[in-house]
Amino acid sequence: MGVPENTKGLILAMGSSAFIGASFILKKKGLKRAGAAGTRAGVGGYTYLLEPLWWAGMITMIVGEVANFVAYVYAPAVLVTPLGALSIIVSAVLAHFLLKERITKMGIVGCVTCIVGSIVIVIHAPQEHTLNSVEEIWVLATQTAFLVYVVATISLVLVLVLHFEPQYGQTNLLVYLGICSLMGSLTVVSIKAIGIAIKLTLEGVSQIAYPQTWFFLTVAIICVVTQLNYLNKALDTFNAAIVAPVYYVMFTTLTIIASVIMFKDWSGQNVSSIASEICGFITVLSGTIILHATRDQEPSAPQPQGTVTWYIRGDSVKSSEDERLLTLQNSDYPEP
Repeated sequence: MGVPENTKGLILAMGSSAFIGASFILKKKGLKRAGAAGTRAGVGGYTYLLEPLWWAGMITMIVGEVANFVAYVYAPAVLVTPLGALSIIVSAVLAHFLLKERITKMGIVGCVTCIVGSIVIVIHAPQEHTLNSVEEIWVLATQTAFLVYVVATISLVLVLVLHFEPQYGQTNLLVYLGICSLMGSLTVVSIKAIGIAIKLTLEGVSQIAYPQTWFFLTVAIICVVTQLNYLNKALDTFNAAIVAPVYYVMFTTLTIIASVIMFKDWSGQNVSSIASEICGFITVLSGTIILHATRDQEPSAPQPQGTVTWYIRGDSVKSSEDERLLTLQNSDYPEP
């Protein structure tokens, strides 16, 4: 007997999480080095493109994403996506040792909670529905419910990019990650469609001639580029141990919603199984919240320093560069 498709998807998803979790740390270290040598990515700089360590993280992420891509071909999103919790654990552990971003005992509890929730989801995950052509996927993508989701998602992304990012991007983590997660949910359904088209083509049923295949590919490329851009900004601006779990929570929630609407992953499952999956997912979310709440915040970027001067008896001037301590009395202040 061959290996069940859900099992293939499970193995690929776990390997993907390990690579993606490591990529967060490599990219973070690369962004720090690039920021020290030029303009930070968080304020619009692109010097990280010259940093080998950032590229190492990028390659690691690509390997993880390819494994994740193939996992979606064999298993439903409600199984593959929650397993991204493993990347949080990998990221948190590596951040503790390589970035000196402290992980507490409660953080360890959060990691264990994520694992328990993931196991519950795996046990009760639905089987993948068989699709025989990209045209069938197109029918699912153009159903009213999913079109409403797409319009709402694009509208929220535009609001975040045009209104909230200029004002709150550097201070509120949810702005950058909101854009990443919303676009990410569209990325997943597009990538799943492309993966199924490739699988059918390799099996002898070519899907290359269908315009829908190229449409899904175009959407995936646009979404991936947007995600990477704003994920880089989030990593450069905030603590990697905070970015990873919050991104996971938002991305996973929106992806499951998108997948359930489009692919009807829960169709045919009984109420007990669906309830168990939801409980497992909530357990995973609880673990990420615990991990989030017990990590130190990223120190804010240093502000440009100006010149501070003290006027002594109106005639001499001393600046902050002087190392001597000054004792000022009321008579020392200049008259207005």
